[in-house]
Amino acid sequence: MSTPVKKVPLHLQSAQNRLLIKHGKIVNVDSVVDGDVYIEDGVIKQVGSNLIIPGGTRIIDARGKYVIPGGIDPHTHLEIEFMGAKSVDDFYRGTKAAIAGGTTMIIDFALPKKGQSLLETYQKYRESADEKVCCDYGLHVGVTWWSDKVREEMEILCKHHGVNSFKTFMAYKDVFMLGDSELFEVFERCKELGAVALVHAENGSIIAKKAQQLLAAGITGPEGHQLSRPEPVEAEAVGRACVIANQVNCPLYIVRVTSKSSAAIVSSVRKQGVVVFGETLASSVGTDGTRQLDKSWLHAAAYVTSPPLRPDPTTPEYLLTMLAQDGLQLVGSDNCTFSLDQKAMGKDDFTKIPNGVNGVEDRMSVVWEKGVHSGVMDVKRFVAVTSTNAAKIFNIYPRKGCIAVGSDADIVVWDPVKTRVISAKTHNQAVDFNIFEGMECHGVPEYVIVNGRVCVDEGDLKAVQGFGKFVPTPVYSEYVYEKVKHAEEDATLNAVSVPAVVTKMNELKLDIAVENGGILLEPKLADEAPVSPAAEASLTSCPSSKGQRNLQDSTFSISEELDDTARKSCIRVKNPPGGQSSGGFW
Repeated sequence: MSTPVKKVPLHLQSAQNRLLIKHGKIVNVDSVVDGDVYIEDGVIKQVGSNLIIPGGTRIIDARGKYVIPGGIDPHTHLEIEFMGAKSVDDFYRGTKAAIAGGTTMIIDFALPKKGQSLLETYQKYRESADEKVCCDYGLHVGVTWWSDKVREEMEILCKHHGVNSFKTFMAYKDVFMLGDSELFEVFERCKELGAVALVHAENGSIIAKKAQQLLAAGITGPEGHQLSRPEPVEAEAVGRACVIANQVNCPLYIVRVTSKSSAAIVSSVRKQGVVVFGETLASSVGTDGTRQLDKSWLHAAAYVTSPPLRPDPTTPEYLLTMLAQDGLQLVGSDNCTFSLDQKAMGKDDFTKIPNGVNGVEDRMSVVWEKGVHSGVMDVKRFVAVTSTNAAKIFNIYPRKGCIAVGSDADIVVWDPVKTRVISAKTHNQAVDFNIFEGMECHGVPEYVIVNGRVCVDEGDLKAVQGFGKFVPTPVYSEYVYEKVKHAEEDATLNAVSVPAVVTKMNELKLDIAVENGGILLEPKLADEAPVSPAAEASLTSCPSSKGQRNLQDSTFSISEELDDTARKSCIRVKNPPGGQSSGGFW
């Protein structure tokens, strides 16, 4: 069924607000179908074949091309003041470049300094963005310090200002970094409000120490940045963030996963039922950290970002495979651009090189080239990781992220055959360096439609400053909080399984001791009666509510000789009794 059509006087109607895209392959996350899309007043009114449309409608022939939802970049930093510099891509240049690459919405970050009001920072970003953006945008808000005031302002932002996500940092000590107890408080508050907690996961304390050691050893160049933030430092923080969030059943979103080990952790804990989403970046799938070892200081410094691009050249393909298999769920750009002159602020000290690279314009093409053109993922998964999953997580689906009647007319006509070569000489961003320089990409946005307006027309960019608008992201995303609900139900079932197990153990009394991260149960027998076969079966195979073995259940690892318990010195338990968390990850 079509939604009611707003009546527009004939003398005001034009080809600009009425548009028909014909003969394309319409792609959503669950289908690829041949058909037409009719747009009026910025909204999709009809999808199908043999559509009846009014006269004077502009027609775009999409024969041989894909018609896909406009990209949603969930991670940009436009006009950010950071490390003594302000990023060169403002909300106008950044969103104009986004459109050129096929992205029709961004979600940026309002990041207060320690002690600053979250509300005032949010308002400052809104005032700056509203008059400049060429496409729609949303805002995450940073929590860089903790107090009762922050707690109150989080609620105000959720209830009255269209914010449903808060970003925390485990790195950037003395600037943005929070301690574990503060992270616990923030995650708990996010859960109370129906929000999503975002985290930049690196061990900031280790980074600070390693940086001091490297500088003392005379290592001052860009290579020091990478050496101070090795892969285990990221992976440790990713695991720790998952543990903390899982204690309060808070949905967690790990931003910019850059390493194999971190991606593996995200994938693993998701399989255990933990509600966590993993975002990687165009930079991490499109290039690697070997460029940061270039003999040219400026060239190497241009690649400095955190967590760093990894020197292992097999990392990009691994991350792409994780995206294809749903180990990771999204691709952002983390577009945070500084000029080469600004990067030179760290000429004698790598800790002073402003962190950040480009990506908002090239994200879609890079993921297509490395993912779809190479055969790692199909076009439906491409739509998921570049648009739909972000729309679902941040609760703007189906308004954004799909092609359906009633959705915003944010659409890209994507030519999978046409190629372009990425270069700083031709890109639309203000930054004077491009980390993808010279990459040939198969896959180009021939038309980009933003709220019904053709802003890329046969490759010609026609973005309009101030045309975009702020899009609220409501709390309690159904896509996210249904998963939380199921996780909590599983945790409840796990918790009630323990008394039954204890009863069946024939009053076996256990002293619990922790050894090397595991749990030892020292048995003290009330009598010599053996544990029954039924009890043994219940100990080794407690099913979850979904019929799968749940790692959080009280599943003691007991040998076949359990009957002869008097000769056993201990019984090892791989997981804590009681089902204290939602999916077995503790």
